[in-house]
Amino acid sequence: TDIEMFRKLLDSASAGDNVGVLLRGMKKTDVERGMVLAKPGSITPHTKFKAELYV
Repeated sequence: TDIEMFRKLLDSASAGDNVGVLLRGMKKTDVERGMVLAKPGSITPHTKFKAELYV
């Protein structure tokens, strides 16, 4: 399993980094652009949120 940023291998990545990740044992069809990779139990996923916008 590898992590790379701009074709350089990394040991780790931080929140907000745009990286490429090699996930061995997974199919391309199992992963979609925009998915989040996180330690189990470290985040709470949401599909909706409420906001007030001022334009």
